[in-house]
Amino acid sequence: MSLTDKIEIPRRTMVLFFIVDTSGSMDGSKIGAVNMAIREVLPEIRSMSAENADALIKIAALEFSSGASWITKSGPVEADDFNWSNIDAAGVTDFGAACRALNEKLSTKAFMLEATGSFAPALFLLSDGAPTDDWQAGLDVLKGNNWFKAAVKVAIAIGDDADQDVLAAFTGNKETVLTAHTPAILAKMIKFVSVTASKVASTNTKADPTQGDPDNAKTDELINNLNELKDDVASAPDNSNTDMW
Repeated sequence: MSLTDKIEIPRRTMVLFFIVDTSGSMDGSKIGAVNMAIREVLPEIRSMSAENADALIKIAALEFSSGASWITKSGPVEADDFNWSNIDAAGVTDFGAACRALNEKLSTKAFMLEATGSFAPALFLLSDGAPTDDWQAGLDVLKGNNWFKAAVKVAIAIGDDADQDVLAAFTGNKETVLTAHTPAILAKMIKFVSVTASKVASTNTKADPTQGDPDNAKTDELINNLNELKDDVASAPDNSNTDMW
């Protein structure tokens, strides 16, 4: 090999998890806005992954209603290869089941299995209601997961019926819970959070999942970005003709 030959260094992986409430109350404009926003943000995530010399971004998606089911059943998919198919909404809100399903896959024996190593994942939760199962027991199990401890976590409460205390229990911080009252704002938040959470998670040092985020650096950076979004949403003109949740 000559000195001019370029040595390609394998990139570590960062997984962006979409965790989507697909209960019956999400039917209509809510799930429609989720489908549209995730589909429309994918080109930006693909571009971010392509331009990041350190991190290859992959996407995993979990839906929960009457039970929980992985959309990406075989594991995280590289952003370049990931395509979003519209999902429907029906059933109850088994958030505890979603927590248990997430705990099972946040493991080096499952979705975090990468030969070159992984950054801490980004977990993005969207919900419009209150859990109908034993969510606390499921979340307690998930909180013992070291990858969960290290993860960048954000949630969006869709409408006033969403239980923000539950969402804050998931993210660990009320400041990382946003609220959307219209399809336009929900779409804007999904796009912003998807990109921001991916960027924060994939530009920090390699995760040691046994250590979590002891200096809260990722959380502080995330909150600063989310505060900019909140200010932008608050200053947007009110449109009384827009559907409200």
